[in-house]
Amino acid sequence: MSATFDVEDVLKQLSTKEKVQLLALKDFWHTQEIERLNVPSIRLSDGPNGVRGTKFFKSEPSACFTSGTGMGSTFNVQLLKEAGSMMATEAKHKGAHVILGPTCNIQRGPLGGRGFESFSEDPFLSGLCSASLINGIQSKGIAATIKHYVCNDLEDERNSVDSIVSERALREIYLMPFQLAIKYSQPKCVMSSYNKVNGEHVSQSKRLLTGVLREEWGWNGLVMSDWFGVYSIKTSIDAGLDLECPGVPIMRKLDAVLHAINAREISIDVIDERVRNVLNLVKYSMESGVPQNAPEDSKNNVPETSALLRRLASEAIVLLKNKDSFLPLRKTDKIAVIGPNAKVARIFGGGSASMNPYYASSIFDGISHKLTELPLYADGCSIEKNLLDLGTLSTFNGSEGVYCKVYNLPAESSDRVIVDEFALNSTKLILFDYKNDKLDNNLFYMDIEGEFNAKETGTYEISVSCLGTAQFFIDGKLEIDDKNNQVLGSAALGASTAPKTKRLYMNKGDSFKYKIEFGSAPTFTLETTDLVASNGGGALYVSAMKVESDKDRIKKAVEVASQAEKVVLCVGTSSDWESEGYDRPVMDLPGSQDELIQEVLKVNKNVVVVNLSGTPVTMPWVDETPAIIQGWFNGSESGNAIADVIFGDVNPSGKLSLTFPKRCQDNPAYLTFKSNKGKVVYGEDTFVGYRYYDKCEIDPLFAFGFGLSYTTFVFSSLSVKVDDGIIIASVEVKNTGGVAGAEVIQLYITPPNDTTEERPVKELKGFNKVFLEPNRASNVEIQVPVKYACSYFDGERNKWSIEKGTYGVLVGNASNSKQFLTGSFEIQESSYWTGL
Repeated sequence: MSATFDVEDVLKQLSTKEKVQLLALKDFWHTQEIERLNVPSIRLSDGPNGVRGTKFFKSEPSACFTSGTGMGSTFNVQLLKEAGSMMATEAKHKGAHVILGPTCNIQRGPLGGRGFESFSEDPFLSGLCSASLINGIQSKGIAATIKHYVCNDLEDERNSVDSIVSERALREIYLMPFQLAIKYSQPKCVMSSYNKVNGEHVSQSKRLLTGVLREEWGWNGLVMSDWFGVYSIKTSIDAGLDLECPGVPIMRKLDAVLHAINAREISIDVIDERVRNVLNLVKYSMESGVPQNAPEDSKNNVPETSALLRRLASEAIVLLKNKDSFLPLRKTDKIAVIGPNAKVARIFGGGSASMNPYYASSIFDGISHKLTELPLYADGCSIEKNLLDLGTLSTFNGSEGVYCKVYNLPAESSDRVIVDEFALNSTKLILFDYKNDKLDNNLFYMDIEGEFNAKETGTYEISVSCLGTAQFFIDGKLEIDDKNNQVLGSAALGASTAPKTKRLYMNKGDSFKYKIEFGSAPTFTLETTDLVASNGGGALYVSAMKVESDKDRIKKAVEVASQAEKVVLCVGTSSDWESEGYDRPVMDLPGSQDELIQEVLKVNKNVVVVNLSGTPVTMPWVDETPAIIQGWFNGSESGNAIADVIFGDVNPSGKLSLTFPKRCQDNPAYLTFKSNKGKVVYGEDTFVGYRYYDKCEIDPLFAFGFGLSYTTFVFSSLSVKVDDGIIIASVEVKNTGGVAGAEVIQLYITPPNDTTEERPVKELKGFNKVFLEPNRASNVEIQVPVKYACSYFDGERNKWSIEKGTYGVLVGNASNSKQFLTGSFEIQESSYWTGL
């Protein structure tokens, strides 16, 4: 696309009908083109940890990046800028002009289903991480979309829940990441959240979309809705929502909007404002060099991509415990790798963050690549909410996977015609976006064939559920019928039937051929109001697993552990447990993992526990194991990066972006982290995360900002001065240990003793990361504007307030550092401000 586009000239020539068409996507991912005026269609793509492209089904593979909480734990804004730049390259390979990310909501508590997508519980860290990613993305002409504006902090009734939050907490905690990102990066797009804030849906809140975002902050980009997150016509247009997503629009139907304009319910001047923002984004996108309707490819799967993903994953890893320098392990140790997250690569969370990665390295793979012999192994227990994907366990005519044929008519029709056929490696199929030119609509029928071979003797269970209809045949006999007498179940996206199952006993080497006859979403016999469910081809979930008790699995794991010198015990959650669409029920590790750890420790004390989760988990065994690693959902290179840390090829430098409480009841949102008849009260106010633990003097399990290293660092010689509205803190950092490593210098500000407001004990306001060789020192400087370091939001004046008085400066390597360096500075006169 050439950059020959005059927005105002085009706006004058557009018909009213064309203007209305531009106010919503034309399909799931594309804006409306206006061919007669050479206005092209541009493409949007998920997401926060990788660029999927236009397809859930049969998508082109993509680079899977570290998820948000891991990125936040790097405390490395330059690295995140590089990651953003790589995301932009990925977008170009997917023909995308706009990336739907980063996500920068706040983890009020540890149970949020999408908590892993966002960076931190701290607004300052979240805002600077967001700005860095955005600057990286937009450095290559790709538009970034910061989301979800604002208070989309839990999944419970997310489309309707009303977040009741004080103005001060809204400003200081929840809007602050967006404010910082706009100040330091100017994202081209903002995505509104699903929820209400103080009684008003954000997607139709003129105060938030126009008053704060555009008028107060001076931002002039495009506001889009979240998918199916528009609930009005006139109100959302008047409020400042430019683009309804996705299309075909639910609210902004052409005739309905034209009728409102003709009735003078909506001013054509307001329509022009909205269209102008859309055209400005299209013009920006034309300059990216990405053509309209570009083909998608996976050609960025190159060594340079892998190297960056590995570095990002490595810096995200947090060493939580390392008693008596238990780590790093020696490659000559006899090692057992045990746990449900050992061989399964848990590299992303569920929902719109899920993707088809170029590859995925498991911890078992990463460790195996460093050893001359394969380590011992046992899975220990299962954490699968569902069974394993039958397609990954199957073959068809000797090839791995299954074979699919798509028809225009059901199996009983003699004159049906094949419209498509292909091989797949999965029978868990998201078909919302399946399209075929030979089909007139979303109604189609798919036959899937494969062969299953039993690797062990035992009873196997097969499970079928769908959004649509499905029947499962073994050797020609109907064994599972999910076409008749369907029962509604649950799904992270859309809707689904409750699983129907069949068990059969098989000897090792036995096999059976199966066939699945699937009818797409329009054949679904159950009523659902879910818009995803009613706007596509549906979904199919067919899985299988050997029936085995966790008691038996733990017994095998204990036998394996007893034969090893050292044990790497891989636990955590998965995309089943942390996902868009629902929150976690508890903070405990799912399944029998705590029991597995306790039983292994009885026979072998030399255990490093590696936890893969996007948000905190309880650790009742914390005192009994010598080493603990937090590995997050860490992208394609997760397993390799963890192996690098375990064997000391990389010195860990991550710091927790979230507080890990000892128990869920300790977290500040414990009593209010759910919808209560459509409302959720943010009762902790500004005391989110470490602010609450500090104020209430509650010791967490692991504090915000905490993380160990294989070397030691000493801070000294703190100096603090204020120059032209900027606080400048300088500190000497020395690596006093024996290996090279990195340390994060964290700067916290304490309020004046005579403050008139209830304020946190301290707040993170700056950080820097320094890499040092052994016995080397460096002078590290952190600069923070006074107004961002010292202000609280005065709800009565509706302004930020800087109180006069003496402010304290604490510099350390964690929020609960035992050796803070201290300084101070004086504000002589109180003042107020607004804007950025």
